[in-house]
Amino acid sequence: MKKRLSHGARFYLVLIFIFLYLPIAVMAMFSFNESASTYVFSGFSVKWWGEMFSNEAAMKALWNTIILAVSTAVCSTALGTAAAVGIFNAKNRLYKGTVMTVTNIPMMNPEIVTGISMMLLFAFAGTIVHKSNVLGFGTLLIAHITFSLPYVILNILPKLKQFDIHIYEAAVDLGCKPFKAFFKVVMPNIISGILTGFVMSFTLSLDDFIISYFTNGPSFQTLPIYIFSLTKKRVKPDMYALSTLVFVVILILLIVMNIVQNKSEKKGKSEGK
Repeated sequence: MKKRLSHGARFYLVLIFIFLYLPIAVMAMFSFNESASTYVFSGFSVKWWGEMFSNEAAMKALWNTIILAVSTAVCSTALGTAAAVGIFNAKNRLYKGTVMTVTNIPMMNPEIVTGISMMLLFAFAGTIVHKSNVLGFGTLLIAHITFSLPYVILNILPKLKQFDIHIYEAAVDLGCKPFKAFFKVVMPNIISGILTGFVMSFTLSLDDFIISYFTNGPSFQTLPIYIFSLTKKRVKPDMYALSTLVFVVILILLIVMNIVQNKSEKKGKSEGK
C-alpha cells in the first residue's frame, strides 16, 4: 500500500521546487521580454532569440560545448563500461575496494583542486614535449573524461550485479565467443545503466565551468566560459535565451533517461516473476 505524503511534507516539497526552479523560470520569462530590462517585463517578444542565433561568438561557443560534451560522453561511456566489467569480474576484494576508492576520488575532490592539478599536469607535459601552448580541446576532453568516468562506472555496476552471470556462462559453454556473448547477452541487460551514464557524462560536460576554466586554451572556448566573460559587462537577454535553450535540452534528456530506466525496471520485474 502506497503511503501518502502529509500536508507538511507536500508544502516542504513545493518550497524546494520553488527554490530550485523559480530562478530558471524568471530567466526563461525575461528571455521573451521586449526590452533589455531584467526586472520589468515590458511585453512579449522573440527578438532576443533571434539575436541569440545571430551571435556568431555565442553559437561557436555552443557548438564547441556540444562537440566536447558528445566526445566526453562517448569516451567516458566506452571506458566506463570496460572498467565496470573489469571491477565486477575482479575476485580480490582488497583490489576491488581499492579501485572503487580511487574511482570515487574525482567525485569527492573539489573541482577547483581537480582543475588546478590538471592544469599543472598539462603544463608539465607541455614542457616535456617542448610545446608552450598545450591547452586546448585535447586537454579539455581528458579533464572532462576524468570527472565523468566515475559516474558511468557507478551507473553500470548495479546493473551488472543484477544480471545473472550464469546466462553469460551458458552462452560461452554453447560455443559463443566471450566478446560476442558480452554484446549478445550482457549488453542488453545493462543498456539502461550505459544510457544513464552517457546522459550524465553529457550533462556534466555541458555545464562544467571550473575545471574547464583551468584546462582550456585560447583556441577552444566553451559556452560557460564565454558567458562568464560577459559578466564583466552587462549580460543581454540573448544569453537568457541561450541558457533557457540549454536547460530545455537537458530537461528532455533527463525525461528520456527516466523513461528508459522505468521501462528497464518494469522489464526486469516482469522477467523475475
